[in-house]
Amino acid sequence: MQWLNKIVNDLIARHPDGEIVVSSGVSPSGTYHLGTLREVLTAEAIAYAVRQKGRQSRHIHVADDLDVFRKVPADVPEGFKQYLGRPLCDIPAPDGSEQSYADYYLSDLNIAADKMHTDIEVMRAHEKYRAGFFVEAIEKALAKTSEIKQILETISGHKVDNQWSPIQVVEDGYLKNRQFISMNTDDKTLNFKDGEGKERQISYAKGEVKLNWRIDWPARWWLLNVAGEPFGRDHATKGGSYDTGSEIVKQVYGGEPPLPMPYNFINRTGDTKKMSKSAGDTITASALLEILPAEVVWFFILRYAPDKQLFFDEGETLMRLVDEFGELLAKTDKSDADKQLIDICLHGVEQPTVSRVPFSHLVASYQAALRDVDRTLEIIGRTEYAQVVQEDADIISNELHFIDAWLDKHAPEEVKFSLLDEVDQSEFTAAQLTFLKELGNKVAEAPEDADGVWFHNAIYELKDSTGLAPKELFTTLYKLIIGKTSGPRAGWFLSILPRDWLIKRLKLEA
Repeated sequence: MQWLNKIVNDLIARHPDGEIVVSSGVSPSGTYHLGTLREVLTAEAIAYAVRQKGRQSRHIHVADDLDVFRKVPADVPEGFKQYLGRPLCDIPAPDGSEQSYADYYLSDLNIAADKMHTDIEVMRAHEKYRAGFFVEAIEKALAKTSEIKQILETISGHKVDNQWSPIQVVEDGYLKNRQFISMNTDDKTLNFKDGEGKERQISYAKGEVKLNWRIDWPARWWLLNVAGEPFGRDHATKGGSYDTGSEIVKQVYGGEPPLPMPYNFINRTGDTKKMSKSAGDTITASALLEILPAEVVWFFILRYAPDKQLFFDEGETLMRLVDEFGELLAKTDKSDADKQLIDICLHGVEQPTVSRVPFSHLVASYQAALRDVDRTLEIIGRTEYAQVVQEDADIISNELHFIDAWLDKHAPEEVKFSLLDEVDQSEFTAAQLTFLKELGNKVAEAPEDADGVWFHNAIYELKDSTGLAPKELFTTLYKLIIGKTSGPRAGWFLSILPRDWLIKRLKLEA
């Protein structure tokens, strides 16, 4: 956790007194997903770690719901093209409910924030603009338009149009870039030219005016006194929005830029592009937390520094991730960094959800028990994890609820199975039937405590007498029991099955 401690120490050194505000911000233009959570949880972890140092800290998450609706995401009806150009807070929800489009997607973050035990403070941009919170920031920006233009051109290297202004206006329900004419600071109105060249007047104290993104961001830093903020690496490029924002907050608002905390993206395993709301290649934050305990999500996000690119999928990566977190919890020689990471991951958690039984064992045992929790505990209790079952039965039971949802929605086909109710003997060769019968006889004489190693050896001992290749021994067993050509480790799998049922199945009597 060296990266986290460095950030916290830098923040405290920069701000020796008072409250330390950490900010994050996302536009609710589509699903809040794992990639989105990296920003939110990084900010939350920093605020938490600051408080652990004895300092006051807040994490303010700005929902940029006054942003313009720019693109129809893949999971939204095509008919929503009619709303392109309007603020997210002013268009209907994709599900046809009475809430707004922004409310619809923000609700997913609220659900996730609760499940993740965060202390996040969500600020709605449209509410702040319409309540006059940004009035002074708008006035300063318009009064120093020439200075802002020079900053943008000098730092970003892009020429700004002569009629450019630092604001957008709401014209007939749509956010537009229009020519600014004048401002009246007494009644908080401004005049602009509309699309037909006619002069109009609107109030900038009631949310009819919005600062352009590159100005809105530093204005927010100044208004909220932001000390630090994570943001995507695309904003950290030379001449990017953080660089221009740093100069704007200093020269226009007389403030200081926050400590920069750029983070890398999260890609789906095998993909070269980051998860995208508009492309629809994501899993929502709330849906993710139905299949993965909150502490494992924390672990995934925080165990590496923010600048490391991460990869995720709901199959192999998820399975490995759960096991790695379980191994961390079970370590007997935890380092200070281990303890700090575990503390953050488990804060607000009454009882850990990840047990000391390997994930693959739980998945196979649960399915062999026909998804019965008590039966699963009984099965695992006959393995080398018998002591763990006695000590962690409640934890295992809780973990199985996540596994149940994972099997239904995201588990790879190769790990899913169910015991066959019936077997067609004609699907097996004579050699295969001989092998199964001889193995059935061996199992009938097996000691009561025969483990996976015993069963594995028993299978191999029959390769010479049956003439079957080693691989065919195992594919025959999987075909007999689960109707597939592969499955869990065969010896271990046979050891957890009910002995009487297994003997009858091997002899094709059941």
